[in-house]
Amino acid sequence: MNKILAFAGSSRIDSVNKKLIKIAVQGAQEAGAEVTLIDLLDYPMPIYNGDLEDKDGLPEHARTFKKLLTSHDGILIASPEYNSTFPALLKNAIDWASRAESPDEPRLSAFRNKIAGIMCATPGGSGGMKGLLFLRLQLEYIGVIVLPNQQSVSNAYHAFDDQENLIDESKQKAVKSVGADLAKTLSKMNHA
Repeated sequence: MNKILAFAGSSRIDSVNKKLIKIAVQGAQEAGAEVTLIDLLDYPMPIYNGDLEDKDGLPEHARTFKKLLTSHDGILIASPEYNSTFPALLKNAIDWASRAESPDEPRLSAFRNKIAGIMCATPGGSGGMKGLLFLRLQLEYIGVIVLPNQQSVSNAYHAFDDQENLIDESKQKAVKSVGADLAKTLSKMNHA
């Protein structure tokens, strides 16, 4: 069974992106994937600092997050858009996980040959498309294949019902398809 690591790039407790990622997770599970849904708040990491890394190595939570990435085939990310890019919380987690822990470890080993699905929910009207562009560029630069089927939800504070589903049924289906497409792609890759 294909394994997918899923998380939102948000630190807010009642984050619309945490709601969004759950919908994509459902799509991936319905398509046959095993999904591990985590909250980055459970993995607090200091701001990346080369001096700190040289002195102490990777912090405990950075090592744990990196191991999670390494042990999964794919990644689902729902990221807010902050000032037309993705948040520092997500960038910092990526930065720490990108670091090698030994001289013989291949560069960017936690990300190489991974496949990702990305999405965004934002209270604004653009749906976070600029933020997704920068997230896509970052992930592709470090060796992740990002699927073209990304989704964005605008006016997100009014987009969810009381059960944390999207009110717009076509958008609900489209977000589930991000997870389903990732699961199906991983399955095809593993059977090729």
